[in-house]
Amino acid sequence: ISLTPQDIVSGESEEESNGVNLMEFSDEILLHILSYVPCTDLVLNVRRTCRKLATLCLDKSLTHTVLLQKDYKVNKDKVKQLMRDIGKEIYQLNMAGCYWLPSSTIDHVTRCKNLVKLNLSGCHVTSLRLSKMLSTLQHLRSLAIDVNPGFDASQLSSECKATLSRVSELKQTLYTPSYGVVPCCTSLEKLLLYFEILDRSREGFMLSGQLMVGESNVPHYQNLRIFYARLAPGYVNQEVVRLYLAVLSDRTPENLHAFLISAPGSFAETGATKNLLDSMARNVRLDALQLPKAWINGSGLLQHLKFNNPFYFSFSRCTLSGGHLIQRVINGGKDLKSLTSLNLSGCVHCLAPESLFRKAEDDIDSSILESLVVSCCNLRHLNLSAAHHHSSESIGNHLCQLLSRLKHLLSLALPVCSITDVAANTEKPPTASNLVPQTFGRKVRIGIQTYPRNLGDQANQKIECSVFWALMGSLRFLETLEIIGSSFSSAMPRNEPAIRNSLPPCVRAQSVGDFEVAAISQLTYLQSLTLAQLPNILTGSGLINIGLQCQHLRTLSLANLGMMGKVVYMSALMDMLKHCKCLRDLRLEQPYFCAGAQFFQALSHCSSLQRLCIVSRSGTLQSDAVMSFMANCLEVIMCHMFMGESLTVCKNLQQSIVRSFQADRPALNVVIFPLLHEDLTEVIRDVPMRHLDEITLFKSRVAEEPPNLWW
Repeated sequence: ISLTPQDIVSGESEEESNGVNLMEFSDEILLHILSYVPCTDLVLNVRRTCRKLATLCLDKSLTHTVLLQKDYKVNKDKVKQLMRDIGKEIYQLNMAGCYWLPSSTIDHVTRCKNLVKLNLSGCHVTSLRLSKMLSTLQHLRSLAIDVNPGFDASQLSSECKATLSRVSELKQTLYTPSYGVVPCCTSLEKLLLYFEILDRSREGFMLSGQLMVGESNVPHYQNLRIFYARLAPGYVNQEVVRLYLAVLSDRTPENLHAFLISAPGSFAETGATKNLLDSMARNVRLDALQLPKAWINGSGLLQHLKFNNPFYFSFSRCTLSGGHLIQRVINGGKDLKSLTSLNLSGCVHCLAPESLFRKAEDDIDSSILESLVVSCCNLRHLNLSAAHHHSSESIGNHLCQLLSRLKHLLSLALPVCSITDVAANTEKPPTASNLVPQTFGRKVRIGIQTYPRNLGDQANQKIECSVFWALMGSLRFLETLEIIGSSFSSAMPRNEPAIRNSLPPCVRAQSVGDFEVAAISQLTYLQSLTLAQLPNILTGSGLINIGLQCQHLRTLSLANLGMMGKVVYMSALMDMLKHCKCLRDLRLEQPYFCAGAQFFQALSHCSSLQRLCIVSRSGTLQSDAVMSFMANCLEVIMCHMFMGESLTVCKNLQQSIVRSFQADRPALNVVIFPLLHEDLTEVIRDVPMRHLDEITLFKSRVAEEPPNLWW
């Protein structure tokens, strides 16, 4: 919500004419309404309308916590004025991802003398500026910063180090091999580390992960309760994290209750890490656990680790079998009512009794999934993607039927092949999507026959028998849903050239299409939807129902739907977008996608849209249509297009957008570049981490991290 004085005045006039005056509401009701207005609007605009609002807008409940992390309209001058007006009243300040603000903006944070929590992740902060700022924040207990090339801990003043010595929570994103400020934080209880170090410098030199290790820069972990490390691909990240872990292996903190390391690819176990894990098994009881797959596969570690009241487990990409999962993790169903988040993404044998002689495509053992559902009945986040979870023909034991018992689920990720009805792969009964002509290249009129309206008896009967329709009907409060093909891989992986060929979908997934997509429209409170590699999309008619029924949808990601040689769902997508008034993020990945005038005209109906990303091998775009779209959609601050156009066309369009709109949109980030160009990785490295991590790069995000890991 964004309000101006004119909005308030016009609102009062209209209400007075109807006999109702907004100012007659109680202070409690008005404070609740104002809590939805960005703090910058409250302080700089709304409070100037009348005396009553001037008082209410400065209420402690509204100024205690200031969130600027997605206030894309805020600029340096607004921050300066905000800090000048209410700086002493701010106790928590979140500026995460404000990449567009100049580093000098940080100087104004010194006015916030009472700050307890400060998040500057994604902001430009030098060592000297950090030192000056922290020297004045004596009450600070929680800090999040980036450590960029050129960071020098020796430039931190004694007053700054005194503040850091009192910090108990630290989130540090590393773009260069460094300990950052960790050695100065002698009272750490929560440490979150994000390793984003590239193996090569911009000049092409190989980087080293070796650090200067001495008494003065050894981390202090004696009070540590939570240790979390997330690694981007690359050997340098692995080298640096080992140095952080070396101190832990010498002496494991006795209060440690959450130990999480997220590492892609192969991250081999060493003698030091083995000693650390052995020490943890002897001395601590955990509530949250995530380890690299090489540390779990083939070891008896899980048998020896002790758990207290676990709330998060991630065994992503591990070869853990269902038998081990039941016996060693959930203890036959005991003490797992506390578990709220479980990530089994890429854990291909987790629903099978053993993995030694099993093929990844074999049917699951429904009794294992049933034990999991019964034991973890309070799950809110569950990720079963990137695996073949095929149900058998046993009645009542389909994966969808068992998952429907998890009534508290808020987010769910499933492979496409897991949602198909078993009968659909044997008898092939007619479905609603089969009613559409399947002639290649023939235009099909859509918009008349959608789900669930105007279906014949045959289609209604199919709905009643569909396990996926029943699952969607039982999870009415689901907010995030991902349906991703088990063999899907994005054409834009991190730090690598674009993938030119994709693997074919699973055989069991061949029947999943428009009919199943229509079932998703039952999720009234759905906020985020990801659909990838659904081969039987013929018209995309189910998307229209989602647009009509899921009015809270904010994030939509579609990838490789239907046949690869043609975007068969384009017409339905355009109809869908006309109804998505709350949509903020849209990501499309589809070969031969034509981003033309009709598409952008439909997209212009999404009045709340802020970020757009299109990835299309051999895709085309119309520059005039893009410019018109940007002019009409005033909220758009990110436009990423990786298409099949020439470098010249891409550069010209990118420059035109920046030149035309940057002045009015300080946060504007535009990247338009040929998808298969050899310099793609160099372009990607300049994308702000907020956009890169949240939308540009495709990945499953359900249960990716423990809930409420950071504020």
